[in-house]
Parts: sequence; structure tokens; C-alpha cells
Amino acid sequence: MKLFDRELKKGSAELLILSLIEHRPRHGYEISKLIEQRSEGVLKFNVASFYPLLYRLEKRGFISGRWVEKAGQRRRRYYKLTAQGKTVLKEQRSSWAEFVSAIGRITGAEHA
Repeated sequence: MKLFDRELKKGSAELLILSLIEHRPRHGYEISKLIEQRSEGVLKFNVASFYPLLYRLEKRGFISGRWVEKAGQRRRRYYKLTAQGKTVLKEQRSSWAEFVSAIGRITGAEHA
């Protein structure tokens, strides 16, 4: 079951990240903490896999990052959604909705 969990998490990670920066830029640590909080601890990403994912999304043009320095804080990279990222987010939301609906139809209680 753990392998399945890992694959599900991997498959949903892009959608989660893109969704969380849809309305405002966020830094990587904030994104990962929001995923953990909003999923009530079900979804957690370790740093070793999370930051490379952000870099890949940036390389593919879905997000753009910029370094921000604030007094008394260390430098952080804030990510925002690009126009291409908005298109991808819309497509992924639609695909996930279809997928979840199909799984529900198959695994739900038999209709009387």
C-alpha cells in the first residue's frame, strides 16, 4: 500500500503546488507546510523531493521564482504561477476531477 500512496502523492504534487500559488506567490517552505496542514497531515513532502519538484516546475515554465530578502530573515525564493502554469493547472484540475469521479463510481456502494 505504501508504494501506491507514494505514487498517488507524486502524481498529485504538481496540482497541489500550482493550486497553492494560484492567487499569490509563496515560498517553498510555506507551500510544503500548507500541503501538510490542509491535508491534516496525510500529505507530507520531504525537502529532498520537494525542492527538486519546484525547480522542475520552474524549468518547465509553469512557475517563476524570485529571491526576496526581508530584514531579519534569510533570503527566500517566492514562486508564482505563469500564464502557462495557469493553463496546466486548469487541465490538471479537470483531469483529477474526472479521475476521482471515476474511482468513486467504481468503488462506491452498489446502487440498489
